[in-house]
Parts: sequence; structure tokens; C-alpha cells
Amino acid sequence: MEKFIEYFSNIEQAVTVVAILAGTILLAIIVKRAFSGFIKRSSGELDNDPTNYKFLQHALVAVIYLSGFSFAFWNIPLLQHIAQTALAGAGILAIAVGFASQQALGNVISGIFIVMFKPYRINDRILVRTDLRGIVEDINLRHTVIRNFENQRIIIPNSVISNEVLVNSNFEDDKICKFVDIGISYSSDIDLARKIITEEAEAHPHCIDNRAPEDIKNGIPKVTVRVVMFAESSVNLRAWVWAADPQSAFVMGCDLNEAIKKRFDAEGIVIPFPQRTISYLEKEK
Repeated sequence: MEKFIEYFSNIEQAVTVVAILAGTILLAIIVKRAFSGFIKRSSGELDNDPTNYKFLQHALVAVIYLSGFSFAFWNIPLLQHIAQTALAGAGILAIAVGFASQQALGNVISGIFIVMFKPYRINDRILVRTDLRGIVEDINLRHTVIRNFENQRIIIPNSVISNEVLVNSNFEDDKICKFVDIGISYSSDIDLARKIITEEAEAHPHCIDNRAPEDIKNGIPKVTVRVVMFAESSVNLRAWVWAADPQSAFVMGCDLNEAIKKRFDAEGIVIPFPQRTISYLEKEK
């Protein structure tokens, strides 16, 4: 305590330490805002990928804080003396720190690999573990942040998500083939049902033509509708409808379910629902 009082009586040294700490915090804020502004300005550019910039931003801010605080502490003579005294046990300390930081170091390395090989990027729509679905919001040194469709944040360590099998709806190509599955009764007209589904799908504004020139030349339809199954109480039809991106595909699927149901009702196509017949056995007399 006396050494601390003696040290901080030296105003010049105290001001130096405070200036270093303040400069470190100020520099980190400037770098963070500069990167955020650059990412925001370039977000409207075609094929712009902010993943590298965001990760570099987190890495630079971490280096600035680590370097600045280390330099500030080194300017405190008492801490210098403690560090020199502890140098003899540095080997044991390094081993202990190494074991303790294995998981943290693994997250950093996994984050670097994610940024390098890009299995997913910021703003990609991904599915992890069959139930974690959302849009990648951030990739930092420790974890990946996913915003689900209820506006909640799913935080997954980089070392965990890098070992998971995931579905990326935006990898290489944003176009989505939306399956529209509808069952009709066995007594309904299949050809009429196919005609209704095709007309409603092709008329939707989000429906795109994904056919190659050869497909158009060979007469392949823009929307294909086929019978895929004879179920217990229905004939199941499936339409393959293309959309430009996952968001448009979801909206289109919802709209087509409603539009096709209304057309079926108007034109006498029955969509069956589960029914159960109960028989009562009479007691023998």
C-alpha cells in the first residue's frame, strides 16, 4: 500500500498511465466506428461481403485493448517488479494458461477458418442442428451470432459451429426451389387440380423462370406439377416453383397455399381431411 501511495504521488507517472488507458479506449472506439461506417457505406454495393471486415474489426479492437492495457500496466513500477519476480515461474504459468485457454484459442482459430473458407457469411440464412435457423448477424473472435425469425439471438461458439453440418440457403446461389405440396381426394380431377396449381404459381410475382434455353426449346414448363404419392385418403401433388431468394420463397409458398385453396373450393376440388368411422357392435342376446 505504501508503495502504491509513493508511486501515485508522482503525478507525471500517474498522468502517463491514465493517458495510455484513455488513448487505448479512444483508439479502439475510433477503429470500431470507422469499420462500422465503412461496412454501412459499402453495404449497398453489389456482391459486397462484410464478413471479412467485421472479423478484422473485432481482431483489431482486441489487439488495441491488449496492447494498450499491457503497456499501461508495464508503466507501473510495482507491477514491473511483480512481473520480474514471477518470471521464474513463467514456464509453469504458461502451461497453466495454455490448458485454461485451449477452448478460447480454439474459438479464435475456428473463427479464422470460417472467415477464410466461408461456409457461411454475414447475412446468410442458415440452419444448424435441424432446429437452429436464422440469419448470420456477426462473426467475432469467440462466437457466431445468428438472429432467428423471432428476433432472438443464437450465440454459438466458433469451435462448435465449425464442426456442425449446416444448411446454407445463400451459399453460391440464392435461388430456391420451393416445394408446394397439396393433397386432393381420390374422386377429384387430377388434371384440373394440376392446371389450377400451375396457373396460380406462374401468376405469382415471386415466381421466376429457372429454365435453361434448351429446356424452353424442349417444351419443359415453367412450373412442374407431378403426382408424388397415393396416401391413405389423398392423392398428393407437388409443384416445383422457383424464387429468387429464401425470403421470397417463403412468402410465395404462403400465398400459393391460400390462393390454391380458394381456387379448389370454387372449382370443386376436394382437399381431404382425416375422418374416422365408428361402428357399435350390438350385444348378443
